[in-house]
Amino acid sequence: MSLAAPADLARAFSAAWAARDAGAIAALFAEDADFLSLTGGAAEGRAVIADLFAAEFAGTFARARLVTGRSKLRPLGPHAAVVLQRFVLSGLVHADGTDAGRLGAVLMATLSPDAQGWQVVAAQFVAEA
Repeated sequence: MSLAAPADLARAFSAAWAARDAGAIAALFAEDADFLSLTGGAAEGRAVIADLFAAEFAGTFARARLVTGRSKLRPLGPHAAVVLQRFVLSGLVHADGTDAGRLGAVLMATLSPDAQGWQVVAAQFVAEA
């Protein structure tokens, strides 16, 4: 799934997260995209990104809720843009099933257009200090 504009990333990511749809999140990424997850998992390629999110939704993020915070869009010309999106996650669980509390996180994504629209080519989803 390509995005009409880079600014649409936060809404699409949040909607897919709320649905626990790893495939829909991965569809935001280019076929050969790179991704570093909040849990430290690294993935190369859309299929591996989908697998990573599916595993996280079955574990650490099983009950996690994502609240969208501030965002910043930095166009880098007609062929690239960077999106910095802040989120707050709650409902996180430790491996033993206990509550891990709330966490501020940042999705930093580089997007590039293709024939259908914009896709993430590289992203990091990291804890905010």
